[in-house]
Amino acid sequence: MKYKYSGLSNNQVIESRKKNGTNTLPSPEIENFFDKLKKNFKDPLIVILCIALLLIIILSIFHLTEWYEAVGIAIAVVLAVFVSTFSEYKNEESFQKLQKEASMIKIQVFRNSSICEVFIDDIVVGDYVLLQSGVKVPADGILIEGLVKVNQASLTGESEALTKKPDKDKEVLDLMDSNSLFRGSVIEDGEGVMLVKRVGENSFYGKLSKELSISDNSLSPLQIKLKALAESISKFGYIGASLIFLISLFDKVVVNNHYSLIEISNYFRNFGKFFNDIIQSLVFSVVLIVAAVPEGLPMMVAIVLSLNMRKLLNAKVLVRKLLGIETAGSLNILFSDKTGTITKGQLEVNYFFTADNTKFFSFKDIENNILSSHIAKSIVFNTSSFLSDDDKIIGGNSSERAILSFIDKEIIKNYQNENIKILNNLPFNSSIKYSATKVNEDGNIFTFLKGAPEIILKNCNKFIDKSGNIIIENNNFDNLINEIDNLAEQGYRLLALAFSNDKEFDLNNLSNNLIFLGILAVRDEIRKESYNSINKAINAGIQVVMITGDRKGTAISIAKEVGLIKNEEDIVLTSDEMNNLSDNDLEKILPKLRVIARALPTDKSRLVRISKRLGFVTGMTGDGVNDAPALKQADVSFAMGSGSEVSKEASDIVILDDNFNSIVNAILYGRNIFKSIRKFIIFQLTVNVSAVFISFIGAMLNIQPINVIQILWINVIMDTLAAIAFGGEPALERYLNEKPISKTENILNSYMKSAIFINSIFIIVVSFIFIKSNLFSSIFPDNRYLMTGFFNYFVFTIVINGFNARSEKLNIFEHIKENPLFIYVMSGILILQVLLTYIGGKLLNVIPLNLEQWLVIIFLSLLIIPFDMARKKIVKL
Repeated sequence: MKYKYSGLSNNQVIESRKKNGTNTLPSPEIENFFDKLKKNFKDPLIVILCIALLLIIILSIFHLTEWYEAVGIAIAVVLAVFVSTFSEYKNEESFQKLQKEASMIKIQVFRNSSICEVFIDDIVVGDYVLLQSGVKVPADGILIEGLVKVNQASLTGESEALTKKPDKDKEVLDLMDSNSLFRGSVIEDGEGVMLVKRVGENSFYGKLSKELSISDNSLSPLQIKLKALAESISKFGYIGASLIFLISLFDKVVVNNHYSLIEISNYFRNFGKFFNDIIQSLVFSVVLIVAAVPEGLPMMVAIVLSLNMRKLLNAKVLVRKLLGIETAGSLNILFSDKTGTITKGQLEVNYFFTADNTKFFSFKDIENNILSSHIAKSIVFNTSSFLSDDDKIIGGNSSERAILSFIDKEIIKNYQNENIKILNNLPFNSSIKYSATKVNEDGNIFTFLKGAPEIILKNCNKFIDKSGNIIIENNNFDNLINEIDNLAEQGYRLLALAFSNDKEFDLNNLSNNLIFLGILAVRDEIRKESYNSINKAINAGIQVVMITGDRKGTAISIAKEVGLIKNEEDIVLTSDEMNNLSDNDLEKILPKLRVIARALPTDKSRLVRISKRLGFVTGMTGDGVNDAPALKQADVSFAMGSGSEVSKEASDIVILDDNFNSIVNAILYGRNIFKSIRKFIIFQLTVNVSAVFISFIGAMLNIQPINVIQILWINVIMDTLAAIAFGGEPALERYLNEKPISKTENILNSYMKSAIFINSIFIIVVSFIFIKSNLFSSIFPDNRYLMTGFFNYFVFTIVINGFNARSEKLNIFEHIKENPLFIYVMSGILILQVLLTYIGGKLLNVIPLNLEQWLVIIFLSLLIIPFDMARKKIVKL
């Protein structure tokens, strides 16, 4: 291994943490419960209501109204605001907590004379941290060994990478010097060891984040749509409430005084009664507005996501941004990496073969010491992976770890512990397609190379045969190239090994005097679920394009196996072929494009740009540092859990198991969130429309079917409790058989409008049949029984209609067991409603009912089910 440090002992770690603090950063400030409560009580409608309540209390002191009315309204208002605030706070808190837990990254550090992985929060001052390309620097410190290029854009705003060199004696950290490293910056290239000097809040990034630790309160596009819908509904509520106020006042002033000017004049002289009537009408109107205005609608997205967060994590999907999971439901083109996503990412060297086509299926099979020695050195010294003291191969990417695993562990240990000096190193880069390391072994200078066969072979003029003899190649490796092509078509990933004994060899400029060692035939097994997952995505209306660094033949073989290539019209391009096309030409063939082989990171950015120009909602996967630009440009970006921290920072969603199936799950949940919100809107707007029109018609008939406190209880049901109930709706596989949701699609579709308005009309008609006809006069003998019965009918009906709203199918109980919250919440509302009937008394203006009365209420409430079934049948005709 290149680096050898004892690091801190366990006791030293504990002491350092006590002395210098932890590496935990301050969490973004989110409103605490009491701040949210105060904010919600400052809502203009609540303020008006509180002022009106104060006036009612004053009137009750002068015996102009009953005191319990004011107390009841006050309790109902406080309860409504408290419940909605608590729900909002708990959902936000849960989302933040789960997101933080799932986002915790591991860092490689030297401790107890070995290298190990610890969570970033466990880093302490004095730790020796191994930094590799793609890693985000976990704390502030000094580079003491190695050479790295660092991007400090998150700290300085400058995107150009800075070269950092080692300085073991440096003490003062400076953002712009050539030795200091700072938390939040990214290792773009190179490798080295950092000695940690500052952690957590004491780091530069920690101080910066403390100053700016304000949560992002900006609304996502869906939340903006919901806010606009809420504002439209609010206008309806304001107009309805205003008309009800005027009609109610007209009834009290004119109708109740028999249209007599003398009686009206006497009424105005009784100022106390006149003032009381105004206040009562105002309170009722304001409460109706509170109920009609769906203030919780924009928060529905956060509630649904919070309730589904655990399910998403179980499905190996970590949502970093609300926008990402929303947009996933609208996705119609997805550019997906192959390695680790469509394939298992568990690469394995199947065998090694030389220029004379001798195959070795394990390293032990290579008997010649000269050949085996050069192969081992080409791999051990030319990799970013290494063997830890507990015999685990760590560091680097999956390819590097797989290749190092081909060498026996004892041999790796010997070479890591040998006094062989590494003079220079060129890490693998997709633009040059090879890596190289120059070493000094007892005064002998060697350069070992590993890379794409077409790059390495054209620069080789000799090879070592199975007996260790160096042979001059006269046929340009023609037979070997044919074998490579055959293996590529079988899905093998091929890497060539070579070396040079030229002391002046330039790592950046390959000469044609390399000595060829052989080819590593690496196989990455295709995931069993990839074929079905890709077909699900295709059936969901999503065009899937596989992007891979493999040769064209390998890419075609895998694409056929997973069902991406099905006919001759499907197009496969290499990076070079694609770059020979103009943007207009690429636009024309994009709908039939299935694979990009030998891809470069810049190809991804171009594909995203062209797709978006064509109006596609574009998804992109990535795991490397160079993938970040494309991920940022995509409409929704998926970073791999095993990928670089840079790619994760640039992404909307992290796929924790790197599995294509999990990407499909993210798309499914994106669609499910939209569906759940639509179900909630059907439920809520049906209640809104019904309540406002019943109150309006009631005012015209000089009756008040629902009183103030009853409306406030209904508001608690339809806002907070219903949001929780609908938030847990299951993600049904059939949603993937539908077309992607258009980003411009109206939230209210024709199906929803029919459900809201037709069912509202039914509820209104049945309500006034119940109240005004004589059908039930024998069962409900006086007005108090009748209005108690109506209040229960209305609540029971809206709860039962919730079952109608949750499914567009005739079976309203489908998948109900998958959303136990719905059952618990709706059952709880019904039980509480019955209890309120017996204990509500004068506060709710209710009296206990008998069994016959309850049976009538239940029968009338259940009528909404067959009625809605008929509506669904007619709508689908």
